[in-house]
Amino acid sequence: MQNKFTELRINRDFGDILSVYFEFLKQNIKSFTNVFLRYNGISLIGLLIVSYLLVSGFIGVFVYEGRNAYGGSTEILEEKYTAYIISGVVLFLVIFIITTALNYSLASSYMIRYQENKGQDFQPQEAWSLVKERLGSILLFVFCLILMFIGLIVVSFILLLVPFVGIFAYYILLFFFIAWVGVSFFHMMQEDKGIVDSLKEGWNLVFDNFWKSVGTNFILGILNNLIQIVLDIIPFVIVGIYTFHAVESNTDFSESVLATVIYTLGVWFALAVGIYGYCLSQFVNGVLYYSLHEKKYNIYTRSKIEEIGKSSL
Repeated sequence: MQNKFTELRINRDFGDILSVYFEFLKQNIKSFTNVFLRYNGISLIGLLIVSYLLVSGFIGVFVYEGRNAYGGSTEILEEKYTAYIISGVVLFLVIFIITTALNYSLASSYMIRYQENKGQDFQPQEAWSLVKERLGSILLFVFCLILMFIGLIVVSFILLLVPFVGIFAYYILLFFFIAWVGVSFFHMMQEDKGIVDSLKEGWNLVFDNFWKSVGTNFILGILNNLIQIVLDIIPFVIVGIYTFHAVESNTDFSESVLATVIYTLGVWFALAVGIYGYCLSQFVNGVLYYSLHEKKYNIYTRSKIEEIGKSSL
């Protein structure tokens, strides 16, 4: 990590929040990526297994559906590859929930340690130790989040039924929800508060700064997605080139080990980048949290005033 420190606990306007986010990312991207890889080894292996099951399943179903159209008997094989797909989806959902919770926690604790250490080097174990300290609250928060997400899906479905206006209301609700959950989770990690208190504080901070919170998550959400797309370009190009030549040469995908390997690695990379993107989204809400919290409580401002007062004595 670079020794340059960007003070996060400052009340900032919308434009400054965007600038500080990218400044923080520029300083910490390498260091945090090392932390991410260190504590996501098992998850990444799990995603590799998921990718293999999904790729094998879809290739198998696609190929044998085509053969069945010409009168071949492929029911047993089709059931086998369908089972691959179902197993892959179920395993993905389990790994996704666990990994998302882990990386939301890891990103939050990393930013908290960064602020505590004023940008100086700290060991990855320091970020991980905070995750372990808050593990019970994290698990309970994730359970509540699943229930809230179900409610969000229901409300979103109703909004999308409304012509024209509904789509705008849906996106406003979505980015408000992301900001609320992210800020609440960060408050829980920072202050070691309970779930209800954290959600209440997060609601107050985000609702009192509604458009700043929604706009920050909207703009930086788009930019983070663009970063993920750029990262995905190289493997997607490789997969596309291979597919073109494989089709031209009439390759039997179901029998090709190379096809399975290339598609599996392509899917795995896309899933891994997606998980990494959730860390970036929580960095967004970390910067937002410090800004909104300082606006309400003036902790950093008061400390600076006290320092000036002491130095003048």
